[in-house]
Amino acid sequence: MKKFILSFSALACAGMVQAQTKWDLPTGYGANTFQTQNVQQFADDVDKATGGKLKITLHPGGSLFKQPEIKRAIQGGLAPAGEFIISGLANENPLFGVDSIPFLATSYADSKRLYAASKPVQTKVLAAQGVKMLFSVPWPGQSLYSVKAINSADDFKGSKMRTYNPATTKIAQMLGASPVTIQLPELGQALATGAASNFLTSSASGADGKLYEQTKFFYPVNGWLPLNVTAVSQKAFDALDQPTQAAVLKAAEAAEQRGWAASEKVDADSIKTLSTNGMTIAQPSDSVKKALLAIGETMTTEWLASAGADGKAIIDAYRKK
Repeated sequence: MKKFILSFSALACAGMVQAQTKWDLPTGYGANTFQTQNVQQFADDVDKATGGKLKITLHPGGSLFKQPEIKRAIQGGLAPAGEFIISGLANENPLFGVDSIPFLATSYADSKRLYAASKPVQTKVLAAQGVKMLFSVPWPGQSLYSVKAINSADDFKGSKMRTYNPATTKIAQMLGASPVTIQLPELGQALATGAASNFLTSSASGADGKLYEQTKFFYPVNGWLPLNVTAVSQKAFDALDQPTQAAVLKAAEAAEQRGWAASEKVDADSIKTLSTNGMTIAQPSDSVKKALLAIGETMTTEWLASAGADGKAIIDAYRKK
């Protein structure tokens, strides 16, 4: 009888091991960012809700797959899940880049409305690729830093504006500034040597990079709020039993709400850090606002030309009050 009990216990343990599912979840962002911390909390919530039935191991900092490789890894079955910046896929499909159209959605409230308008379309595109969107969280908005005060749009003319992608290069050109391509790690040195005098980046990047040491003026224009998406292979999701699927979706909903709130807090805290370290925080002048809005209209029109009927549906839904 004792031998039978031991054998039964061993079989039960083996069954438990077999029943546990393990997911690797790569992200390109460091463990100390609020985005990665939020995804880790999602993984912890799933573990707790499923009683350890689904274990999600987070791999931050591009340690498993680099940022541009993560979505393809999910599609190809190399990773069950992952987190990536969705606008990084705009070359694959312009619909993925709607959240980064400059000066279209310039606040958290507007960004949330744009996300609500674009989510059904993006979800459909990803589903056709075997990828299921779980939740999405924005970074703080891209705002304006300057060595000198920008009192009107004319103050950009002839200045050296740091750029880092085709969109920011176009913005500089449309403002009459000279675009200078500089990546974020080299920005401090470029400012110190006069290679650049103004630029767009988030409040968090400015605070973390101590850009207040070289720049004196910060204008919270929130040009765009790029979103990160956490997604899963549809095949991996379908392999879960229904209670586990429900636990994943519930944890994802909580992660999205928590992430948006965390992003707003990071933005507010970072602006406070900039102010505490001597930067002047000021709203842009009417002249600057008008110039940026005009750029937004032009670049939205250009995006619509490439995004087709689905793109028009997104913008129409977003602009519908």
